Amino acid sequence: MNERLFVIEQADPIVFNGVNSTNIQLIKVLYPTLRFTSRGNTLKVLGEADDLNRFAGAFEAMEKYCTEFNELNEAMIRDIAKGMQPLIVRQEHLILHGMNGKTIMARTKNQQRLVKAYDENDLMFAIGPAGSGKTYTAIALAVRALKNREVKKIILCRPAVEAGEKLGFLPGDMKEKIDPYLQPLYDALEDMIPAAKLKEYIEHKIIQIAPLAFMRGRTLNDAVIILDEAQNTTTQQIKMFLTRLGIHAKMIVTGDRTQIDLPSKTQSGLIHAMSILEDVKGIARIEFAREDIVRHKLVKRIVDAYEKHQQKERDENNSNN
Repeated sequence: MNERLFVIEQADPIVFNGVNSTNIQLIKVLYPTLRFTSRGNTLKVLGEADDLNRFAGAFEAMEKYCTEFNELNEAMIRDIAKGMQPLIVRQEHLILHGMNGKTIMARTKNQQRLVKAYDENDLMFAIGPAGSGKTYTAIALAVRALKNREVKKIILCRPAVEAGEKLGFLPGDMKEKIDPYLQPLYDALEDMIPAAKLKEYIEHKIIQIAPLAFMRGRTLNDAVIILDEAQNTTTQQIKMFLTRLGIHAKMIVTGDRTQIDLPSKTQSGLIHAMSILEDVKGIARIEFAREDIVRHKLVKRIVDAYEKHQQKERDENNSNN
């Protein structure tokens, strides 16, 4: 009788094992000549060498499928046990599979342009209205790169402009103070990574989510770095951020010119940086539009209404001058 230890390295152990370990119970039924002991992300298996070798191939196929699709169901386990290779359908513009096999795709032309720009450049500006998917697509690209071991970490940050000097008066420790301003980033990650795996990534600082101020003095290597809501950076802040780019790293800057929350006399660092860096080789610029809005259909109408109102105000101001 031989013993081998199988470690679930890439897939989420909770998803692999199934609710109440139902997947492990099924595997025990399908491989009656082997004895299994499951604990966390490890499977200790006892049996004859030939049986262990056959299971090793099946285990590899199961983990690969579970990693790719974030699910492992009874039908797939039975097919793999029968020696059938899981059919992985590649969809055009697919970025990755999220929770429960959800397909996360570049759904619009400009989202597809961002995916293409990511493959060809190390720094990208993705600018456009709320709901156009620029941040969500950027985070999906970062998660894909992490899953494919192209980078070692993901760093997501936002300027906490809304908090201002009042941050110190909010209850709780620093994490509790700043988390509300970073929640949209958590929301996107929760769509793509199982909760237990995401917690592990954050605890081990493989995924770091922090206010922009926390980037000062760092050099960020082997990472995808995303700055969200960049229209609310000052010129000094965005320069500091852009110069954090290290070796084997990619940087995506997202923002919306129409939602600047800075004091009226403060220039937006995003607009300033795009003007200065317009002709720099290796930097891509993707302009999202109303046509890219993928939220509720009312969001597009709301954006249109505000743009018409702002244009009316500009016309009235011009006529009065």
